[in-house]
Amino acid sequence: MSTAAHTSVDLGLTGRIVLVTGGVRGVGAGIADVLEGLGATPVVCARRPVEGSDREFHSCDVRDSDAVAAMIDAIVATHGRIDGVVNNAGGSPFAMAADASDRFTQKILELNLLAPIIVSRAAHAVMARQEGGGAVVNVSSVSGHRPSPGTAAYGAAKAGLDNITESLAVEWAPAVRLNSVICGPVETELSHMHYGDADGVAAVGKTIPMGRLAQPTDVGNAVAFLLSPLASYISGSTLTVHGGGEKPAFLSAGNTDNQV
Repeated sequence: MSTAAHTSVDLGLTGRIVLVTGGVRGVGAGIADVLEGLGATPVVCARRPVEGSDREFHSCDVRDSDAVAAMIDAIVATHGRIDGVVNNAGGSPFAMAADASDRFTQKILELNLLAPIIVSRAAHAVMARQEGGGAVVNVSSVSGHRPSPGTAAYGAAKAGLDNITESLAVEWAPAVRLNSVICGPVETELSHMHYGDADGVAAVGKTIPMGRLAQPTDVGNAVAFLLSPLASYISGSTLTVHGGGEKPAFLSAGNTDNQV
């Protein structure tokens, strides 16, 4: 079954200016693809550009508040407004907590928790005073809602991101809505770093009730809905995109007649 965006559907995003952090590859690029297909204008940022893309790109370290403020100012100078923000930039290498340095842990927390706060605050300063307000979608992870061995700081940061989504939705209402998308495993060009070769990706997919990993556009479709006028009364919420979740381990550990 195709997971591509349905461009014939009108979600009311035509002409909307949406910043997607980390939007040059992987999940971020999939989100930008969906938004563009639905008529929005995605503006992407990352530390470095990807060759061959004609989207508006800003080089920005989203952990740097001055760099973020300059980027938001530049977007507004070009387009006159900013309608949406997708805090997608994030991630973590595998490292057991006992072996990780304090600096490593700090950098993971800065990228996955502090940076979305910095970007959201800078965008809020514009959205709160413009007609129509705006919307923020934070890309979170199932790692924030279950044990995350090997990426413990990442899981803790994503749990914090979901919590601050709820808090800021109260503080910034009604002008600015905030929601988060809690993602399960997503198949990207970096999947091999987590799951191995194609056989490894397929094996992980078999553990998911839907029988496969998510595609970046699956996440993009959920993000597009939350940014759209169709979600105008949805704020402070989480939308889980994980294909049904993880099968309980006891089902495969016990009597094989009870396996699903």
